[in-house]
Amino acid sequence: MNSIKRIVSTTLLVTILLAGCQVGKQTPTVVPQPVSLPQNSTVESTAIGRNTEPSPEIEFEMALNPLTGLHVAVETLQRRPVMVKVSNYPREGRPHAGLSFADIVFDYYIGYGTNRFLALYYGNDSPQIGPVRSGRLVDAQLVLLYQGILGYGSADEDTSAYLVQALGERAISFEEAPCPAFCGKDTHSVIGVFGSSADITSYAKANNIDTGETPTLNGMVFDTVIPRDGVPVDQINILFNYYNRAEWRYDSTSGTYLRWIEEMEGEEENGDFHMVPLTDRVTGQQLAFNNIIILFAHYIENAPSEHDVELMKNIEGKRAVYYRDGQMFEGIWKVPNDDTPIQFLDAKGAPFALKPGNSWIVLADDNSIFNQKQSGAWELFFLLSPAPE
Repeated sequence: MNSIKRIVSTTLLVTILLAGCQVGKQTPTVVPQPVSLPQNSTVESTAIGRNTEPSPEIEFEMALNPLTGLHVAVETLQRRPVMVKVSNYPREGRPHAGLSFADIVFDYYIGYGTNRFLALYYGNDSPQIGPVRSGRLVDAQLVLLYQGILGYGSADEDTSAYLVQALGERAISFEEAPCPAFCGKDTHSVIGVFGSSADITSYAKANNIDTGETPTLNGMVFDTVIPRDGVPVDQINILFNYYNRAEWRYDSTSGTYLRWIEEMEGEEENGDFHMVPLTDRVTGQQLAFNNIIILFAHYIENAPSEHDVELMKNIEGKRAVYYRDGQMFEGIWKVPNDDTPIQFLDAKGAPFALKPGNSWIVLADDNSIFNQKQSGAWELFFLLSPAPE
């Protein structure tokens, strides 16, 4: 195996800041620049004994989050992204915690028909993330590309050595960072360990793993205007095996894709399943994402439960499929550098404008089946490429 050479601001705070600053249509941008937006906190009251003088105008320095296209406080971005491993199996660990707060969630195959998530927190934090599980080889590439910190449960001996070699101190297991960064005792238990992204950042800064500088994460483009030539699609099915399935259904009211997931009745081999809303245990609300992205890439199978994915050095581009605002778009994705985010391009090679907000990214093998199931519904069935002879 070739080794890789390089790879809470709370939701309430963001809500308060944005409520006072109505941001209009954004021009697509690749290099976000800090801006200063005035926040008028004038309070008037006629209640007896209250100060009726207007409060002085307070100016909050704002910046554009390069991973969501949303405005946040400048200090929010003065850290490395925190990227935490979240289990999807066994099912007893559901509902997951904290996925709705992530800027980006990477969703990929880990063997035996199962998948796992790598949730990235930069513009937001979640007080509870999990269940936290073990690291995988591809995590090293993703953390390097987004200049992040990896929070994970553990890993087998070879994978752990690989992650530490690639990331150094930026690979933080639950055994290293005590509660409140990671709370719990056993990551092999489906509800054993949960993390806190803000506290992982605090641990990293206290130990000089994160210097508090703002990383350069340019490359993604966002625009409220919907690109041309989209195909209406209101449902995307993602199957890692017949019994491991998810659905993203477009909700025109919110302009987001709502997540549904399988629920089994009886044993998997003999039981029936039905789809239920997937909620976040922190909020109690169904997961909603602005962009759903499928990236086709080559998986390398070293063992039935050990895989890597070829992400870096993809200079020429590979197939990508984007979903935003109820429409589907074909494009390509590239990784021009080992320390800058994945770039999303349209079919002609120009930057593709995502919808401002959060993104869910599925890493599919090139051999996966992807086709239209019915009008307005497409399906991805994950299949590994045959092993070379």
